[in-house]
Amino acid sequence: MSLEVENPPGIETTKQLKRQDSLYGDAEKVSSFKHHGSEGGWSRLLHLAFQSIGIIYGDVGTSPLYAISSTFPDGIKNHDDLLGVLSLILYTLILIPMVKYVFIVLYADDNGDGGTFALYSLISRHAKVRLIPNQQAEDAMVSNYGIEAPNSQLRRAQWLKQKLESSKAAKIGLFTITILGTSMVMGDGTLTPAISVLSAVSGIREKVPSLTETQVVWISVPILFALFSVQRYGTDKVGYSFAPIITVWFFLIAAIGMYNLVVHEIGVLRAFNPMYIVDYFRRNGKEGWVSLGGVILCVTGTEGMYADLSHFSIKAIQISFSTVLLPSVALCYIGQTAYLRKFPESVADTFFRSIPEIMFWPTFIIAILSAIIASQAMLSGAFAILSKALSLGCFPSVQVVHTSKSYAGQVYIPEVNFLMGLASIIVTITFRTTTEIGNAYGICVVTVFSITTHLTTIVMLLVWRKRWVPAILLLTCPHGLNDNMALRPRHEVLV
Repeated sequence: MSLEVENPPGIETTKQLKRQDSLYGDAEKVSSFKHHGSEGGWSRLLHLAFQSIGIIYGDVGTSPLYAISSTFPDGIKNHDDLLGVLSLILYTLILIPMVKYVFIVLYADDNGDGGTFALYSLISRHAKVRLIPNQQAEDAMVSNYGIEAPNSQLRRAQWLKQKLESSKAAKIGLFTITILGTSMVMGDGTLTPAISVLSAVSGIREKVPSLTETQVVWISVPILFALFSVQRYGTDKVGYSFAPIITVWFFLIAAIGMYNLVVHEIGVLRAFNPMYIVDYFRRNGKEGWVSLGGVILCVTGTEGMYADLSHFSIKAIQISFSTVLLPSVALCYIGQTAYLRKFPESVADTFFRSIPEIMFWPTFIIAILSAIIASQAMLSGAFAILSKALSLGCFPSVQVVHTSKSYAGQVYIPEVNFLMGLASIIVTITFRTTTEIGNAYGICVVTVFSITTHLTTIVMLLVWRKRWVPAILLLTCPHGLNDNMALRPRHEVLV
C-alpha cells in the first residue's frame, strides 16, 4: 500500500510514501541505520552469541547455587515435594525466560534497543502518547498518516490508539511506569553486584570458619571496585573475558547434573509431568504458593537479557539461551533433585554437597568467579537503557562512550558507572548480609517483570495487532510467580 501526494499544478512528479508496517519494529525499516544484529553472517552471529554468554547469563546461570535451598528453608517435608518444585522450576525456565522473553519480548525492540524505554518509544511511534518532544524523524514518517482498519485486529489497534491519545492519565501512566521500570533496572544493577559478591565471598567461611562477617565485607569491597573499574573496557572486551568462565561453568553444572541423575535417581525426569505441580499445591496449600518466592529465583537476571539487546542481537541471544543456558541449568536442577531424593537432609547446601569429591575445588573456584560475573548483565543493561533514555530526552546529558567500532549498541556511561559502583559499595558496607539486600532485590525483579509484561501487551495489541487471547496470556500467565516472589526475601546462601 502506498500514498501518492501530488505536487502543485505545473509539477508532474509525484512522491510516494511507502507504508512501513512490521511485526518486528517499524523504526528499523524506516531508518537508514542498521544495528549490529541486522546484518552479517554466521561468523558475526556466533561471535555475538559467545559474548552474550559472558554478559547476560551470569545471574540466571548461577541460580542453581541457591534456588532449591531457598524454596525449602525449613527442610523437605515430603519427598514428592521435590518433584513438584522441580516441575515448577523447569516450567518457570521454559515459560518466563524462554517463551516470554527470548521468543516474544525480545522482538519488541526499538531500532535494536531493548528495555522499558525501548517499549515506551515503540508505543510512542504508533500513538501520540509521548510527554516529551518527538526527537526522532522516523516517528513522524511512521505516524503521520491514517489507514482504514479492514479487520478486527486493526480496528482494535485503532481503538486502543484513540484511547491512549485521548487520555492524559494514560499518557502520564505510561511515562511513569517507564521511569519506574528504568529505576528498578538501575536498582537491580546496584544490588546484583553487592548480593553476588557477598554470596561468593561468604563461601570462603565454609573452609575458613575464623573469617568474620566484617572481614567478608571488606574483602568484597575491592572486588566490587575491580568489577566496576573494568566496565570502561566495554562489552566487547569484558564479554570475551567473562564468556569462557561462564561457558566452563555451564558445562560443569550440566556434567554434575547428569552425574547425579544417573547415579542417584533417573526417575526424577517424570517431573516434566505438570501434574506434580498440581499435587504440590494440593499438599502444601498456602505454603506452596509462598514457596514460589524461592522458585522465581531460578530466573533472576532475565530482564537483563532484554535490556542488553542493544549489545547483541535477537538471534544471538536465542542461540546461546537455547543451546547453552537452558539445557545446562535444567540438567543441574534435575541432578540436584535426584541427589536430594536420596539425601534430603542436605537441602540447605544442595549444590556443593551434590558435587563429586574430585570436582569440588574446580567447581568451587568457578562458582565464585561466576557469582561475581553474575552482576555484569544488569550493568550492561543499565547502560543500554539509560543511553536510550538519553536519546529520547528523558535523562540529563552525560557522556556516552561507544566501546565498539563494530556494534553501535555497546555503550558505557562513566558517570552512571561511578554512581552505581559507589552505591553498590555503600549497600555492601551498610547491609553486610545478602538476606537484607535480597528484600530490595526481589522488589526490583518483580516490578521490572510486571512493567515489561504490561508494556509488551500494549505493543502486541497496538503495534503487532495481535488478537486479545495471546496478549492476555502474556499478561496473566507468569504473574502468579512474579507476585509471590515478593512474599519471601532472597535467603542468604553460601557460594
